[in-house]
Amino acid sequence: MAMSVLRRTVIGFTLAGAIAALVLPATAEEQVAPPRHKWSFAGPFGKYDQGQLQRGFKVYKEVCAVCHSMSMVAFRNLAEPGGPGFSEAQAAAVASEAKIQDLDDKGAPTERPGRLADYFPSPFPNELAAKAVHGVAPPDMSTLAKARTYQRGFPWFVFDVFTQYQEQGPDYIAALLKGYEKPPQGFQLPPNGHYNKYFPGHNIAMPAPLQNGQVTYDDGAPQTVDQYSQDVAAFLMWAAEPHLVQRKRIGLQVMIFLIVLAGLMYFTKKKVWHDAKV
Repeated sequence: MAMSVLRRTVIGFTLAGAIAALVLPATAEEQVAPPRHKWSFAGPFGKYDQGQLQRGFKVYKEVCAVCHSMSMVAFRNLAEPGGPGFSEAQAAAVASEAKIQDLDDKGAPTERPGRLADYFPSPFPNELAAKAVHGVAPPDMSTLAKARTYQRGFPWFVFDVFTQYQEQGPDYIAALLKGYEKPPQGFQLPPNGHYNKYFPGHNIAMPAPLQNGQVTYDDGAPQTVDQYSQDVAAFLMWAAEPHLVQRKRIGLQVMIFLIVLAGLMYFTKKKVWHDAKV
């Protein structure tokens, strides 16, 4: 009976893999898999590079924030452990540059400088206003690195379980920002569309946002589109998962605890049942 169940299980997984392999070419035609990058936060012991996060924040602030909101990130998060490493005073200075729509003591609309407790403001008052300018509302970037990814397909997603590859989002964002090209012959772009080889369908409403020398770095890092794209992708990964470093540390501690506990239970069992006869 057990062998029959095992046989059916193996056959089921085999068929599922075969079906996935057949479906993969159609998916690959729709979206090109981006190249993989080496990220400091990859793997079980990875952590964010504070310098890269600060550069990525500067790219977001000077380029992306013109169109994209980040409504789930507060200014105080910039000074929290595991993040860009800003001091509380630096984060407060960044917040003070923002204009926050609020109500005064009498309930009348007013505008005030941002505070640490405020969240990054949207560049548009509402979604309709954003659509009026761009045709489509630019997506919020708070969880973009988790929401925008791509299908790895079979058998790669099986390997990802063992290699702990979880950087599809940053890889996709970094590739997308560099993926603007002239459309191939015969490809029809709609009005105000732009060809991007990594975007699903290859037609994206956003024009190429980055150019070499567009953002000035103070730490001597290359001021190129390649560097900009990787830095802002890392920053968006932090925005989507700000407690990644703490999660990995706690996960490692739990694994060590479970290994020690398993050893203690084994030797306890050997001691208790040492004289028992089977």
